Amino acid sequence: MAVSYKRLWKLLVDKEMSKSDLRKKAEIAPNTMTKLRRDEEVSLTILSKICKTLHADFGDIVEYVPDAEIWDLYNENRELLGKDHVRGEQLPIDGYHLVVHVWIRNSKGQYLIAQRSANRTAFPLVWECVDGSVVKGEDSLQGALREAKEEVGVDLLPEKGQVILSDIKKIEFGKVVNKIVDVWLFEYDGEVDLGNATTDEVAQVAWMNREQIKELFDANMFVDTLEYFFTEVDKERS
Repeated sequence: MAVSYKRLWKLLVDKEMSKSDLRKKAEIAPNTMTKLRRDEEVSLTILSKICKTLHADFGDIVEYVPDAEIWDLYNENRELLGKDHVRGEQLPIDGYHLVVHVWIRNSKGQYLIAQRSANRTAFPLVWECVDGSVVKGEDSLQGALREAKEEVGVDLLPEKGQVILSDIKKIEFGKVVNKIVDVWLFEYDGEVDLGNATTDEVAQVAWMNREQIKELFDANMFVDTLEYFFTEVDKERS
């Protein structure tokens, strides 16, 4: 779904006008009203008629809705349940989704760390590794490679990565999250250009060593659920 007319229906309530009244006053065909109720796209001519009738702007009646992100659901044994889940909806009690944490290390022993954009709803401007949910049809490796490209613009080689930790998280920050988390470590000495990223999730990136990451962590500027870095990812230095 690309558009939503929830604003239109709310405006009708505010104006104490029924959908039938709108259809008649704006001279909208019944099949077009059906499209509006189903959040399907209609022509600009129709939207203009509605705006004129309600003395409103386009933004008062329609909004763009990004395509929903769909996840595969697994049980605790990492077996596919054959069910889809829409991101943002409540997870079923026995359904888990797959998440990847992607640590990228160069030959100097430094890690590519990303600062979350200011517009992120959770942990804005806090630092972390690349991470994200694996989408429907992907496996863990494919999800890790895609997230690295989307967030920091890096093309990782599959043969340069390995899963160093897998864990199940049911509760996080007091909420049910039902996550199967795969922690990946990739070796990478190539170019890093945030301009190659395909999303705006990251404000900036930097290569940091263990001590620099620890300073951020101690200053509450590093996502605290990633504390395992010091014992599991960089454990040879602990």
